[in-house]
Amino acid sequence: MDEQASLTPVRAAHKFNVDNLLHHLRANSLVSNSDTLTVSQYSDGQSNPTFLVQTATSGYVLRKKPPGDLLPGAHRVDREYRVQTVLYAAGFPVPRPLLFCADVEVLGTEFYLMEHVKGRIFRSAQLSGMSPAERTAVYVAAVEVLAKLHSLDLPSLKLEGFGRGSGYCKRQVTTWMKQYNMSAPRDIPAMKELSDWLLSNLPDKDEEVTLVHGDFRLDNMIFHPTETRVIAVLDWELSTTGDPLTDLAYFLTPLHQATDIHITSSADNLKTMEGIPTADDLISIYCKCRGIPSASFPQLNFYLALTFFKMAAIAQGIYARYLLGIHSAPDAESYSQKIEPLAKLGLQFAKSPLTGPTKHRLFPQTTRGQAVLRRVKDFMQIYVLPAQQEVAEYYNKHAQSPLRWHTPQIIEDLKEKAKQAGLWNLFLPAVSGLTQLDYAYIAEETGRCFFAPEVFNCQAPDTGNMEVLHMFGTEEQKKKWLEPLLSGEIRSCFCMTEPDVASSDAANMECTLHRDKSTYVINGKKWWSSGAGSVRCKVAIVMCRSGSEDGRNRHGQHSMVLVPMDTPGVKLIRPLTVFGQDDALHGGHFEVHFENVRVPASNMILGEGRGFEIAQRRLGPGRLHHCMRAVGLAERALELLCQRAASRRAFGKTLYQHEVVAHWIAECRLMIEQTRLLTLCAAHALDTLGSRAARKQIAMIKVAAARMACKVVDCAIQVHGGAGVSGDFPLAQMYSYVRTLRLADGPDEVHLSSIAGLELRDQLKQARAKL
Repeated sequence: MDEQASLTPVRAAHKFNVDNLLHHLRANSLVSNSDTLTVSQYSDGQSNPTFLVQTATSGYVLRKKPPGDLLPGAHRVDREYRVQTVLYAAGFPVPRPLLFCADVEVLGTEFYLMEHVKGRIFRSAQLSGMSPAERTAVYVAAVEVLAKLHSLDLPSLKLEGFGRGSGYCKRQVTTWMKQYNMSAPRDIPAMKELSDWLLSNLPDKDEEVTLVHGDFRLDNMIFHPTETRVIAVLDWELSTTGDPLTDLAYFLTPLHQATDIHITSSADNLKTMEGIPTADDLISIYCKCRGIPSASFPQLNFYLALTFFKMAAIAQGIYARYLLGIHSAPDAESYSQKIEPLAKLGLQFAKSPLTGPTKHRLFPQTTRGQAVLRRVKDFMQIYVLPAQQEVAEYYNKHAQSPLRWHTPQIIEDLKEKAKQAGLWNLFLPAVSGLTQLDYAYIAEETGRCFFAPEVFNCQAPDTGNMEVLHMFGTEEQKKKWLEPLLSGEIRSCFCMTEPDVASSDAANMECTLHRDKSTYVINGKKWWSSGAGSVRCKVAIVMCRSGSEDGRNRHGQHSMVLVPMDTPGVKLIRPLTVFGQDDALHGGHFEVHFENVRVPASNMILGEGRGFEIAQRRLGPGRLHHCMRAVGLAERALELLCQRAASRRAFGKTLYQHEVVAHWIAECRLMIEQTRLLTLCAAHALDTLGSRAARKQIAMIKVAAARMACKVVDCAIQVHGGAGVSGDFPLAQMYSYVRTLRLADGPDEVHLSSIAGLELRDQLKQARAKL
């Protein structure tokens, strides 16, 4: 921001004798006898008035106490000068302090002078007008500086008596309530209620003591004119020693709540927040910089409630100074309208601890998972769902054109936005930092729109292929294929099912692979190779029989190998249709033939004969993702059902008034909730027990989710009548997808047999344990 925009003529209440200042600066050798001074006032600095003092060659910033009767302990410019002096000596970025004057005869109050630092000050938490990458860099730089502050060794700073050590949070509540009571012209019950709650819910541990800033926010920092780094932290009036988490919570507040006294527009508006890291991301960076465990923010609701309590008290102080005519802020009168809303916001956090959007306390998301889910939901509402019509029109327009195998530009644009917003590769824990349980909720949200998973680079079969390469790929394979898949440069397909054998028994596969010196030769037919039709599909993972049929180890005879799609002998035969549709949106489901296809031996994944081992690891998370997307799809179908049932009449009644329709709605809700819980249970088992131990839960959700979604969509179609099977509604396409899900990744009957075997094993094990 241009500094000149924040400068005004000195306000009448803050005028002082400039000649006295000039004489004092000459006496302290800061200006020459020939220098003259010009003074202007910063519009910021609601507490201690701040001025720019300039000579012909130099610039200084002056901070002074306001005139008049002041609250005890407030406006301590001597403390500001003291802390800046020790921080500057320690190499922490603050303006260089030059002198402190306690002689009130000079300017009427105590004041201090510091060097004028030229740079950028960002007044808006949204960082309007900046690119997403720049926003990310600004927030990261800010939180890194905060971590540096809290990492300073207190004894070496020699700030004896600067604070009172542990018990800081309790002191903050009592101090700010005292300040509020002394300056409040009227009683605001919410302030009393909030202070009582805070005193009754103090952190379990309030013992860590560091130097704290007390008002750490973006507009109290000066950034380098061209680089994204902090060159000075300003406004140390509230600094003391105490709990560092109060600083961190104060800085994170705009990311948790849209309205505070510094923000004039919605901080949750994704259009203006692209690139700004989540609170969890910033907490993780902060912890890493301080070298402390990166864990969920303890009692975050308390610290946020305390932040709003403090802001309400500050607003009251600003308004009190307005009533006395000694205010610094030009809009000080308006602060009377901010006090009660801020207190009520604090009470919202106090009474509703941050459980985020988690639907089930039995299976709660991590704090990071909650934050990412909120951002995904916002992104879906603002960008993805409104694009559905344009995407549909693209495929209708190019129904008979090769362009249907290209991704519409609108989806490519959405992918770039998602990448810039950090909503990318969310399915892969090693990249996203999310648990499988975290991602289950996100997958449900993306299931509401057919192309949403691709927008976030979380589409099948690429997700499974990326997991395979991440877990089992060599460094060379990762460099060549995983990295471009993760970046979204290319797509992939998975070739396993075959047209000439019963593929429900995957050991029947006949596609062969044999070693010929430094290459492998592949021959065979595959079909239902999803995504193979996309023009960006550049590589396939192919499951082949690589061992002899000796009958001794049916599941040790197969291998997985990487086959570039442009390899000679790879032939796309035809796109298969699902209920007459080619599913070009997802790259189709192709029959692919491999005729004497040669690939380097280095393309083998993990080793010969280990294909089924890889497949089992691949299908666990993949099945989970399919099932949660099916839950999201079912939720959307139920919405459509209810809308139709409430808007149509038949036989003298609105449709939902017919008992059969009402019962369908109730049954659908029951089935969705049951399936969601079962799927979350499987995700939790996958996180805590591993894929092998979670086999039964994963098999159960595979059956339950597809059956449930089929039933819900079928009910929705029935309520829509003929419209339900038309292209006017998405229900026919939904049914096509979920009915296929009962066959994909193994038919229901195979999973039922597996469930039965695992259940019998568990029952017999329990019976033996009782003997």
